[in-house]
Amino acid sequence: MIRILLFLAVVFALGLGFAWLADRPGEMVVTFSGYQYQVSLMVAAVAVVAVVAAVMIVWWLIKSLWNSPYTISRYFRVRRRDRGYQALSTGMIAAGAGDGALARKKTKEAAKLIRSDQEPLIQLLEAQASLLEGDHEGAREKFEIMLDDPEMRLLGLRGLYLEAERLGDRNAARHYAGRAAAVAPQLAWAAESTLEDLTGRGDWDGALKLVEAQKSTRQIERDAANRRRAVLLTAKAQALIDSDPNAAKTAAIEANRLRPDFAPAAVVAAKLLFRQNDVRKGAKILEAAWKAEPHPEIAELYTHARPADAVLDRLNRAKKLQEMKKNHAESSLTVARAALDAQDYKTARQEAEAAIRMDRREGAYLLLADIEEAETGDQGKVRQLLSKAVRAPRDPAWVADGVVSDRWAPVSPITGKLDAFEWRAPMERLGQLIDSHEDAPDAAVPTIAAPIKPAKENVIELTPAVSAEKPAAAASERDEDQVAPVTAAAFAAVPPDAESVEPAEELARLPDDPGVDPDDEDQKSPRKFRLF
Repeated sequence: MIRILLFLAVVFALGLGFAWLADRPGEMVVTFSGYQYQVSLMVAAVAVVAVVAAVMIVWWLIKSLWNSPYTISRYFRVRRRDRGYQALSTGMIAAGAGDGALARKKTKEAAKLIRSDQEPLIQLLEAQASLLEGDHEGAREKFEIMLDDPEMRLLGLRGLYLEAERLGDRNAARHYAGRAAAVAPQLAWAAESTLEDLTGRGDWDGALKLVEAQKSTRQIERDAANRRRAVLLTAKAQALIDSDPNAAKTAAIEANRLRPDFAPAAVVAAKLLFRQNDVRKGAKILEAAWKAEPHPEIAELYTHARPADAVLDRLNRAKKLQEMKKNHAESSLTVARAALDAQDYKTARQEAEAAIRMDRREGAYLLLADIEEAETGDQGKVRQLLSKAVRAPRDPAWVADGVVSDRWAPVSPITGKLDAFEWRAPMERLGQLIDSHEDAPDAAVPTIAAPIKPAKENVIELTPAVSAEKPAAAASERDEDQVAPVTAAAFAAVPPDAESVEPAEELARLPDDPGVDPDDEDQKSPRKFRLF
């Protein structure tokens, strides 16, 4: 557009110039080699312009002839490059579709048309073709060659990382991921693998720096970054709790500040504060975590905050926790344990039974069995409660990748994943799955509907009648599935001298087996089949 405007401006200026010369007539005299040429001013101006135009055209022709070899070679070079990129594009599509033969064919064609140092994608296509052909050794060589090129280094590290993962060489995979994370921390695969490596070696400071880099590059959200920082700071506090209590307390308090509802962080922070006789601050941390989500470790540490407290003082602290989180099974179990220690069996029994009503699980029955043994010593009832505990759902625990642990850990012992442990009920036992409804108070009695017997149709008998002289056994075989009702006539048919049959004697119960509690009679299942 600008060129068109400039061209129009030049033409307009020339037109104005010729119009100006036409309005001012004059003559121009030129003497050359003894000859004198006299022309008008207008003709002279036109001649000058024509000479200039002719010179420019001649110069353009000479320049075009001079540059013609380069122009021709550039044309063929561009055409060759276009064909190469077309082959490269087709090869990449074939590699993505899994066509190894076509990918290898287009790789060779692209390599002939384009030099690999000019287009790095040819190296990637060669590596992909080798992988599709099953030549993993050749693919690794291609990826190693990419490490020398700054533009292809991350691609080469990614390829070597995936090959190491395929071979199961975790150390080599983490090595390549660490090199990639050092150059580009925004890469998710490199950062995650490096984070697992750092946490596996216990380098909590390095892991914290990496999480901070992930947060700064917006690779992970703010909440996820705070969660990871809380987990790493808690792990750091646990590692330094004996060697450097001050640094451990600082890390634990920061972890609790980031996630107040994270029970392990609250427990570690409160434990370190209790060791430094700061009971008030530690109790506040535990109370805040308890309000967010009750946890038995929080209750245990809170009730034993002062080692010199009496059992009644611990019971009062347990009741204080119960006031903060009412109608919760964990609150009732906490009070029940403290009441058992204080020998307040009535309160302990009430709270344990309340916990069973809210959440029927193994620990509640075991606690009730301990209360029964301490209060009455009735071994029969204790065994009955223990049998219920075996069939009840399991208590929550720290579970990660199928591993059940009593204590929290920052990484999974199976996969090495960070923050893998969850507080939940483990997988149910087989016996519990089968007998889970044995103790249900409102269990419905299973009924089997009797099949409706179709009415007998009137059929004309075409076969000859059966002789009455057939033995009676045939009739009994024909009617063996029918039950004859007991009528008064049947009783009258009994001979008067018939011998009476005494009922079988009831087996005497063992002296140490109290049997079934009458209160639980309605909870007994009508099923007779038991696996265990």
